[in-house]
Amino acid sequence: MLSPCVGNKGKVNDIMKRSIRIAGIILLLLAVFLLALFSYHNVMLEQERPLREPTGELEEVDGHHMCVSTEGSGDTTLVFMAGSGTSSPIYDFKSLGSLLSDEYRVTVVEKFGYGFSDVVDRKRDVDTMLEDTRAALAAAGLKAPYVLCPHSMSALEAIYWAQKYPDEVEAIVGLDPAVPEYYNDPRVTNLGMVRLAYIGSKLGIIRLIPGLDESEAMKHGTLTEEEKEICRAVFYARTLTRTMLNESEAAEENARKVDEGGVPQVPMIFFTSDGSDSAMGKEEWRRIQKDYIDKVPQGRQVLLDCPHYVHDYEYDRISREIKEFLKHERDHN
Repeated sequence: MLSPCVGNKGKVNDIMKRSIRIAGIILLLLAVFLLALFSYHNVMLEQERPLREPTGELEEVDGHHMCVSTEGSGDTTLVFMAGSGTSSPIYDFKSLGSLLSDEYRVTVVEKFGYGFSDVVDRKRDVDTMLEDTRAALAAAGLKAPYVLCPHSMSALEAIYWAQKYPDEVEAIVGLDPAVPEYYNDPRVTNLGMVRLAYIGSKLGIIRLIPGLDESEAMKHGTLTEEEKEICRAVFYARTLTRTMLNESEAAEENARKVDEGGVPQVPMIFFTSDGSDSAMGKEEWRRIQKDYIDKVPQGRQVLLDCPHYVHDYEYDRISREIKEFLKHERDHN
């Protein structure tokens, strides 16, 4: 006769075996589901390819192609530079750019990994990104000096540009810029989540999340229905690309290098959001931008009551303020 201990041990073993089988079945079903989703995602990417015909010109830079879009024909060239992870910069800036092209040459440079530009797996240090952008502008026949209009993280590149090539930068128009101090905060860079999101985007999980393909430019800007369809197609092909991931991994070091270069003394205007999208919170987000621009004699901060993609919400006001700012600087120089 078996003792109660032996009987209980047998039951525990049976439960463990059953649990392992169930877990195996669940993992198998999950693998099948993810494989099916991955296959569907890639089939859809191929079907959406006609919608991803480049808007703008593809310029060769270091053996790959970067997309440069230009409208307007003024004497001053505004160069719009997208924030980290913006899948379609050309359309993201369209609502604001269209209000400025009557007086200025408005140019959007899509970095590698963004919009219609090639995805590359290479270093994204600030020197490399800056030289890529300068090469793309030169290939497009555009000449400095420029008014740089960076959104979010691209402020690092714009500031570095003014540090390294001051004669090429007429002014900086910061669209809720992430100044170097921002990257000192440990709450800001969560690379684990970024890498996980990268894997999810490659598997096609982004197609399962309702409304995720509706950018601020689509919801609050002036895009047509046709342009929105193009944006969706680009979103699925350019959400957290390998290039963007490399850029995020380099952000902290890039910020440190830019910070060491000091504050360039070129005219600046910062359009600051309500901070609702920042891990720092409203007051801290606004403070770091103010502290930075206070070091610029020809600096000014404009506070806005809208989220981080300020140019998709307050494009009317921002366009007026930019024109007044540039006119004032021109009249006083």
